[in-house]
Amino acid sequence: MLKKFIFLPFLVLGGIALVPQMATSKDRRGEQDEARAQMMAGQVKSIRSIEDRVLPRMGDSEYIGPEFDPGAQVYRLKFIRDGRVIFVDVDGRTGAILRQTR
Repeated sequence: MLKKFIFLPFLVLGGIALVPQMATSKDRRGEQDEARAQMMAGQVKSIRSIEDRVLPRMGDSEYIGPEFDPGAQVYRLKFIRDGRVIFVDVDGRTGAILRQTR
């Protein structure tokens, strides 16, 4: 009986730690759905065509992945180089690089 009470706080804390991840995962799925819908409607380029354009320009940076802002129709590609995060914002309609953090 005592063992159940010892592990209970860990189970509760573990469940609480998963809640933000589930919300983030759900938000990410909605973001992907919106990007796909806009791409299918011809409003934005596919993430693959955006990546094909940007990745070769990033040299030895490690590619982490994309995000999509459906309101602005902007892709944000994330990279890591020398321990620093680099964001590259790309216009989803034209494929033009809007800005890059260093």
